[in-house]
Amino acid sequence: MELISVVILIVAAVAMIAYSFWPAKSQKEGAVERRLATAGKDRDTAALVRAARESARSGMFARAAPLLSKPVMPKSDEETNTLRIKLANAGFRRESAPLMFLASKTALAAVGGLLVGFFAISAGKELMGIVGLALFAAGFGFMAPNFWLWLAIKTRSDKIRNGLPDSLDLLVVSVEAGLGLDAAVQRVGDEMRHVYPELSEEMQIATVETQMGVPRSEALTRMGDRTGVPEMKALVAVVTQAEKLGTSVAKALRNQAEALRTKRRQRAEERAQKTAVKLLLPLICFIFPAIMVVLGGPAAIKLIQTLGGGGVGNLHTD
Repeated sequence: MELISVVILIVAAVAMIAYSFWPAKSQKEGAVERRLATAGKDRDTAALVRAARESARSGMFARAAPLLSKPVMPKSDEETNTLRIKLANAGFRRESAPLMFLASKTALAAVGGLLVGFFAISAGKELMGIVGLALFAAGFGFMAPNFWLWLAIKTRSDKIRNGLPDSLDLLVVSVEAGLGLDAAVQRVGDEMRHVYPELSEEMQIATVETQMGVPRSEALTRMGDRTGVPEMKALVAVVTQAEKLGTSVAKALRNQAEALRTKRRQRAEERAQKTAVKLLLPLICFIFPAIMVVLGGPAAIKLIQTLGGGGVGNLHTD
């Protein structure tokens, strides 16, 4: 009974803290009114209200993020930079991205532990079982953002890697047509906006940095670090080396495009070769048992009936 009271008090405290961060109704209405005043007549009112609610929720989490991220804040600048690079590889480059990511780890751990603990108490589990389930749920919630970040990085890297050969072909055509490398990168970024938006975004950022006075080699190096794709880093190294040695940039880009296209074809062939191996598990676990039941089932039933009815004994008697 004391444990139930403690859990109820913890849930009430968490609810009160969340309610304290929740924006007041007047703030929501004021946000909606400001959006309606500045928006055009063609904007949908329901969409504005929905956007205002989402903004209020995100603002609430942003206010709670510094408090939630303190327990898991990196101890050194090197760890912080590593986290920023990983988030940039996933496409999140805002200044508040590391803080929000760390806060989500703490929030998911706390919510998961409390919810599972409450359901375990409701199910009548023992104290050790309740503690074990709550700790497992808290650990799973704490590690879930890491898995999500890894999946986001992998997905975005694959998209950028698949778009590099086509983008390099267009870049070669632009350079051979007489455009400078900076103008060619800008042109390719604009043309690939709807086909490969992730790669186009990175090229546009590199173009903006170059226009702001950042050296071209440094802007390209930053682009390679933001993407986290080895092929992009190799491309940046090839372009930088060609500029230093005074060789043809178009020829270097063409050779790099052919190499990337060959690698893409080899990856597709590798995946095709792995298909047979990946099919073994579902084949053995799901298809073979069904085939054995269909083929051997009638014979097994007949054999059981024969043995059970004394068919063997009658056979010996005859």
